[in-house]
Amino acid sequence: IQRMPKEVGVNLGNPAYYPYLSVCATGTHDTSTLRGWWLERFGEDCPSHHCEDIVDSHLHSPAMLTILPLQDWFSLDDSLRVEDPESERINIPSNPKHYWRYRMHITLEELFAKSQFNSHIAHKVILSGRSER
Repeated sequence: IQRMPKEVGVNLGNPAYYPYLSVCATGTHDTSTLRGWWLERFGEDCPSHHCEDIVDSHLHSPAMLTILPLQDWFSLDDSLRVEDPESERINIPSNPKHYWRYRMHITLEELFAKSQFNSHIAHKVILSGRSER
C-alpha cells in the first residue's frame, strides 16, 4: 500500500520501486479509498486528474500484481464519483457498526453501459503492459 511503506522514515512509497514479487495497491477493504485518504491528508477531495496519475503510477509499477479497489477506478471519472468520499469505505475494523458497508452506487448493467469509461480503463491496462492485448 503506497501510503503504508515498509521503509522507515518514508511517508509515501513509490510504486516505481516495488519489487516484482509484490502486490501494488492503492488500498484494501480495511483502509480508506484513494479519495478518502486524500481527504484525510489534505482536507479536500482529490481531483480526478490526480487520481488518474496515482492509478497510472500503480499500473506501471514493476510489481507482479496491481490490485485497485473499484472505488479508486471510479475516482477517475467525475460522472462515477459519489459525493462523499467517506461513503466509499468498505470496512472500518475498529467500528463494529461499520463492517462491509459499501454498496456500489450503480448497477452492473449501468457500469457495463459506460463504454467510454470501460474503454479508458482497458486502454490504461493495455498501455501499462498488464494485458495480453
